[in-house]
Amino acid sequence: MSENQNLLAEQRRALILDEVRRHGGARVNELTRKLKVSDMTVRRDLDALARLGVVEKVHGGAVPVAEARTHEPGFEAKSGLELSAKEDIARAAAPLAAPGSAIALSGGTTTHALAQHLVDVAGLTVVTNSMRIADVFHRAWRSADPATDGTGRPERPGDAATVVLTGGVRTPSDSLVGPVADAAIRSLHFDVLFLGVHGVSADAGLSTPNLAEAETNRHFVRSARRVVVVADHTKWGKVGLSSFAALADVDVLVTDAGLARAAREEMAEQVAELVVAGERAVPTR
Repeated sequence: MSENQNLLAEQRRALILDEVRRHGGARVNELTRKLKVSDMTVRRDLDALARLGVVEKVHGGAVPVAEARTHEPGFEAKSGLELSAKEDIARAAAPLAAPGSAIALSGGTTTHALAQHLVDVAGLTVVTNSMRIADVFHRAWRSADPATDGTGRPERPGDAATVVLTGGVRTPSDSLVGPVADAAIRSLHFDVLFLGVHGVSADAGLSTPNLAEAETNRHFVRSARRVVVVADHTKWGKVGLSSFAALADVDVLVTDAGLARAAREEMAEQVAELVVAGERAVPTR
């Protein structure tokens, strides 16, 4: 674990969470020694992680919260985790969206980070089942051009993205799923799908705790010419209730440098291309 004394709070908490998960728990005195910070700082970090529901505080330290395969964390809880990794992944994945192309963005906090890097790509048609992602694009063009259409509402700039929101039933992670979303996606064809996931594993492939979301994601995958998965290193080895695609269905997997070497090698056997943010892309087949 890094001994950098100037770590940002979110970086420090990500390191603490990784330590807790890898070792099945961590003591406050061990964390203060490894992070070179005060006992009080570590306790505040553990309090913050406990509020997010990802660790459980115990006497002298913390242990990981056991995640049921059906547990689906809310958007706010997930958005506070692995912020640096998600930003790195978003920057690395953004160039895969060509100007003028038709893309799809599934719901999720990593795809939400990616959306903020795509607002300046000219002429995109964006289909998403995430209200939060749709709002990223709408807010971007509202602030980009102060002109109005005569009603007092800002006009949409001509080269801004056209955004299509699928409709459907809202999940705890703020995705829209179910028959309405599925029907909309089935009728469309995408150049690239950017897909966020709950879990990635060699055996289970891509998975989610939500059965309806799994079905909607299946339709996303079937409708895309190219599938790009954006997933930070903590998703590796996690398995939700329902699998919706195999790793062999993935054209590009974009992750962060925290992914262990053994996991990279195992993933490389099945994924066409592995992109580790900040490192050279590795074609795998």
